[in-house]
Amino acid sequence: MQNVDKKTCKMGIVVDGRRRLSSGDDDKTTLMATYFGNVLSIPFGEKIIGELTDQPLIWVADEVHEYLKAAATKEHFLGLIDWVEAHRPKPAIAKIYSSGSSDGPAFVVSSGHMFPTAKVDFGWGKPTVGSYHFPWGGDAGYVMLMPSPARDGDWLVYFHLLKGQIMLIEDAASHIFRPLTSEYLKLVDFPPLIT
Repeated sequence: MQNVDKKTCKMGIVVDGRRRLSSGDDDKTTLMATYFGNVLSIPFGEKIIGELTDQPLIWVADEVHEYLKAAATKEHFLGLIDWVEAHRPKPAIAKIYSSGSSDGPAFVVSSGHMFPTAKVDFGWGKPTVGSYHFPWGGDAGYVMLMPSPARDGDWLVYFHLLKGQIMLIEDAASHIFRPLTSEYLKLVDFPPLIT
């Protein structure tokens, strides 16, 4: 990428509306937990890449918190519900997915912390690892965190990013992230499926 420091980087974060709509009411929280489907919003912020690389990480975190504030409210989700109802049955996709990376890299961060991988059993045993991400067809990347089924307290982080972004993570954070291996997942002790 030429003049990479002058391009923008966009980061969206998936916000779950269930907790916001229940307003701390235990009965509403229980009811919302049984709802099948998504109650999500994906607000995003953008900054010039040079500005992001020149600032300390705490500054970047503060900027992210600032753009998340508006989407982390009950009012935001009630407005989103009204918008969806007014535009039915037209399909809609979050702006960051459809045109988010035309002037620089874009990615969305989500969380699979509520995805019950360790509790699922399709009849042939519990899965070793699971994910529910699929590429949307655009060029926005995706990062998803999920609790590890292999080790309590560990997290699996899925990256679907541009090659340059992956290289930066491998270079700057190799002391934090380790590749996912069969040894880590404890698959090496499993007997072969066919004898």
